[in-house]
Amino acid sequence: MRNILIVARKEIQEGLRNRWVLATTLLLAALALSLTFLGSAPTGTVGVRALDVVIVSLSSLTIFLLPLIALLISHDAIVGEMERGTMLLLLSYPVARWQVLLGKFVGHLSILAFATLLGYGAAAGALAATGTAIDRESWVAFASMIGSSILLGSAFIAVGYLVSALVRERGTAGGIAIGIWLLFVLIYDMALLGLLVVDQGQVVSGPLLNALLLLNPTDAYRLFNLTGFANIGSFSGMAGVAQNAALSPSVLLATLLAWALVPLSLAAFAFSRREL
Repeated sequence: MRNILIVARKEIQEGLRNRWVLATTLLLAALALSLTFLGSAPTGTVGVRALDVVIVSLSSLTIFLLPLIALLISHDAIVGEMERGTMLLLLSYPVARWQVLLGKFVGHLSILAFATLLGYGAAAGALAATGTAIDRESWVAFASMIGSSILLGSAFIAVGYLVSALVRERGTAGGIAIGIWLLFVLIYDMALLGLLVVDQGQVVSGPLLNALLLLNPTDAYRLFNLTGFANIGSFSGMAGVAQNAALSPSVLLATLLAWALVPLSLAAFAFSRREL
């Protein structure tokens, strides 16, 4: 455990030194504050709670932004150190490869969690400071959104580690990481929507649609936050999908957790068999 924490601290210090922590936190805070004040402006006339609008806006932002940030900070975690020759130096100390991998994962996840908590927390804090009434249901949904956002980020950090453990060059890892982001964030949902339109409900029924949605961690995240709470689902535009999918919040959270654990385990296996 001590070795894992030492490696994690090293990653956090590098993140602070190369401004990853500062840049990520400022970016998330700026976008969250913009969405908060621009998106909640019309709520007084339509009768929707302001924080619920913020949750819908931030959930959509998270699906595009957090996976990209997670892949950018993780895609060269292994192959980058090997190219620079620092991995050999690190493994010359009494530390196992899986401890190096897990320590890096904890460090990168800590950076992402800090930026998410501070960035999104600033949005809720600013909304509360204006005197806007926020009830308990909205706070619970907001806290769940932040927790699931960190879990989504951990899934894409783990995917980035798997790529980094398999390729031989840092540039290749970067290209694959961008391809993975495009696939999960843009292409997959467009292809699924096209399939549903063409199929007209003949083959893609409820159980198969559930399985297809769970194959994409961003879809699991979207369903959890936009259909898991009654005060959010009523105006998020996902009511129709929620009726057909019928996936419980616990299943969606378990799916996000599996998306983090499985790629991380595969990355540890690939790294353990890799020649330095």
